[in-house]
Amino acid sequence: MNSTIKDYLMLHLIVLIWGFTAILGLLISLPAIELVFYRTLIAAVGVAGLFLLKKKNLLMPFPSMIRVTGVGFVIAMHWILFFWSARVSTASVCLAGMATTSLWTAFVEPLFNRTKIKWYEVGLGLMVITGLLVIFSFESGYWLGLSMALASSFLAAVFSVLNGKLAHKHNPYQITFYEMAGACLFTILFMPIYTNFMTVDGLQLSWVGYDWFWLFILGGICTVYAFSVSVELMKRLSVFSINLTVNLEPVYGIILAVLIFGESEKMTPQFYLGTAIILVSVLTYPVLNYLNKRRKPVRPLG
Repeated sequence: MNSTIKDYLMLHLIVLIWGFTAILGLLISLPAIELVFYRTLIAAVGVAGLFLLKKKNLLMPFPSMIRVTGVGFVIAMHWILFFWSARVSTASVCLAGMATTSLWTAFVEPLFNRTKIKWYEVGLGLMVITGLLVIFSFESGYWLGLSMALASSFLAAVFSVLNGKLAHKHNPYQITFYEMAGACLFTILFMPIYTNFMTVDGLQLSWVGYDWFWLFILGGICTVYAFSVSVELMKRLSVFSINLTVNLEPVYGIILAVLIFGESEKMTPQFYLGTAIILVSVLTYPVLNYLNKRRKPVRPLG
């Protein structure tokens, strides 16, 4: 099998795993901030444990360590804004805003890499937004939640582009460790703001029932494994193509919800229409990218 096809299949597996995080969010009783704290803590400890078992060096040069940890701060802000958006509005508004990640990437990636904007990427990003708006039946009146989701999607584009550059310099598991440690640290620093302005109940760090089990699934499989593999894929696939495919995460999440929760999760005709729009954009990108690479500049006569 062609290595590129294998990479795209692995990418879809990772997106499917990330789609399962929505299910875990329903199964875990902890509030969003505490959930992000435990997710990043478990992920960081898990990667450190892997390095100890394999007797490999986890350290990297101090300047690189600072840069990667800083990206972890961006990831933490992205996750906090994501869950906060859903809390102050609805999951539909949040996901509709997150659909702009591929569109942001179409602008952010050329800016960071000093390359020209590919306008077909912008067009495909707009197609994805259209598809997700159809699926989630966008409602007006949630400007605060939508603004947070847009900020979260922008941060997702930024850390994806930064990871694309880091992936060529460092081991993906090293990147995962320092980013998750940085994200955990940022969450701890953010907790005083959270307790003073976002909740009246204070921090809820106690696990209830099977929370511990689902948290380890979230931190281990959905974060350590999926995050590290996604960083590895960034060595061979463009950040835009990865983020475009990641837009299938809510689609996979809804399918998994139907399989797990049954009739309580029904798919409407809008779901199928929106899914078709997203699939067309995802499948069209490799074709357009291939044609763009084969296009040769026309030489002037004479």
